[in-house]
Amino acid sequence: MKRYVIIGNGVAAAGCIEGIRSFDTEGSITVVSAEQHPVYCRPLISYYLEKKTDLQRMNYRSESFYTDNGAEVLYGRTAAEIKADVKQVILDNGDRLEYDALCNATGSSPFVPPMQGLDTVQYKFSFMTIDDTLALEKAITPESKVLIIGAGLIGLKCAEGLHGRVGSITVCDLAPRVLSSILDDKCAAMMQKHLEANGISFVLGTSAKVFQGSKAIMQNGAEVDFDVLVLAVGVRANTALVKNAGGNVNRGILVDEACRTSLPDLYAAGDCTEYHDISSDTEKVMALMPNAYMQGRTAGINMAGGAAAFDNAIPMNSIGFFGLHCHTAGSQPEGCEMFEEADENHIRRLFVKDDKLTGFMLIGHMHRTGIYTALIRNQTPLSSVDFARLKIEPQLAAMGSAYRDKVLKGAV
Repeated sequence: MKRYVIIGNGVAAAGCIEGIRSFDTEGSITVVSAEQHPVYCRPLISYYLEKKTDLQRMNYRSESFYTDNGAEVLYGRTAAEIKADVKQVILDNGDRLEYDALCNATGSSPFVPPMQGLDTVQYKFSFMTIDDTLALEKAITPESKVLIIGAGLIGLKCAEGLHGRVGSITVCDLAPRVLSSILDDKCAAMMQKHLEANGISFVLGTSAKVFQGSKAIMQNGAEVDFDVLVLAVGVRANTALVKNAGGNVNRGILVDEACRTSLPDLYAAGDCTEYHDISSDTEKVMALMPNAYMQGRTAGINMAGGAAAFDNAIPMNSIGFFGLHCHTAGSQPEGCEMFEEADENHIRRLFVKDDKLTGFMLIGHMHRTGIYTALIRNQTPLSSVDFARLKIEPQLAAMGSAYRDKVLKGAV
């Protein structure tokens, strides 16, 4: 009977369990879970703060998921070391787990740059886990002045979650615009205007240099008073276990299309990995929940002796703030051509190079956007579709009869 070990208990781990069980119903599966919670949807933590969901509804799988799949979960345990030469995982309590196939699904951790006086701040939090959210919720009051360091996806979702539950929210970022990793200047300005209309204040192009208790002194000399601090500067892939075991890592753990690392019978999946982005033809960390699941499932199938590949990965984000939704995918390579359709409340930007759609940015336009995503993933030649119609709106009528037959028959 084959022995499988999975380090981590997020979406990638759930995909790995399901991938293993699709080929091997008998082998043992042991999951090492640092958190005390079963797998849940991390993007929902801001909705918990808004009281739009509860802990039960945040679960990614049913209560019987692990039992149904014959998986043992070691809650509250972490892996201290991988001994790849003897195929063992050493846990933080000294226990040893032997494996025939191992998946490292350790995710990422908050990145906190050195900031003078941070130790003088009484109430400071990250915003990545259920436990972070529960701790933050206990600290806030209706009068709290909240300062969020980071105007990316995590920081802004935290701001939305806190809206209406605190007295004021200020977001600062060293970048000159919000969501700088996924939006350009024009799209970011529209989103910032909408956030400001909903009571969120911004201090951009600078960040905290010194903390003095409940006061932050910015790099430009401005001062911001606060009661509660949220650190959402960014995240870093958790690569140490594989790196220390002798595996190849860069910004993330390097994996191939089968989610194999450079070490025998050791796979990796999810936010801890670095892999190929077909839209830009580069290797990068793409910390995205859909990709994490697909990587995990791919790893699980291959760990169990099957043959699977995740070979069409692209960066993509779908997010909304106070009713205004944003969807981005792919990339904007050098020399690409941009097509834009916009008004005061909507933007549609499509990026094209070499007869391929390489990326898009959409704000307010969320109808059938999966068609654009499919064009990028499948690297469909635009000369084979009615791109003039697709520029106006994504629609099946523009995709050709063969594509429509495939999609519609698959939906029956």
